Amino acid sequence: MRARLILWVFLAVLGFHGAAHAQGAVVVNGVALDRQTLAGLQSAYGQVKPGRYWYDPMSGLWGAERAPTSGQIAPGLRLGGPLRADASGRGTGVFINGREIHAVEVARLQALVGPVRPGRYWLNAAGIGGYEGGPPQFNLAALAAQRSGGSGYNRSGPGGHLMSDGNCAGYFDPKSGASVMTGNC
Repeated sequence: MRARLILWVFLAVLGFHGAAHAQGAVVVNGVALDRQTLAGLQSAYGQVKPGRYWYDPMSGLWGAERAPTSGQIAPGLRLGGPLRADASGRGTGVFINGREIHAVEVARLQALVGPVRPGRYWLNAAGIGGYEGGPPQFNLAALAAQRSGGSGYNRSGPGGHLMSDGNCAGYFDPKSGASVMTGNC
């Protein structure tokens, strides 16, 4: 009897997670996106593969459920439900904007800043953050640029993609394929 219950739970979970793929749904923070929202996302960022994702509206960071950050889009979008603490998994004790970050993200942070203490932090889309409820205390974007020896960036927004290596800056429009470069390219 117990084996049947375990099998049923396994199949139910498998079916629950597989349903988004089978139906072509895009689920963000536990809520399937409607056609209009999905069309807007695809217009801004290109094709969105069916699946289950998390999205942090304060930082614009996103990833697959139970996985680390995959990228960054515009912050403040109304996508799905509220961000869950366990969206990326559990076990690190490091929370950013209420989400316990994945072990891979902790390793990335440690490579950038050294030891990362478990705790609760906030982070905005510019990479500026601090302890939850406190003032800004660090700028991850500036630290990353300093570590790489430049002031480069690469951001995707609703209107296209911006990039710079500190000497050359550019814009790419995925709809038209047009691009503009300026500086010492």
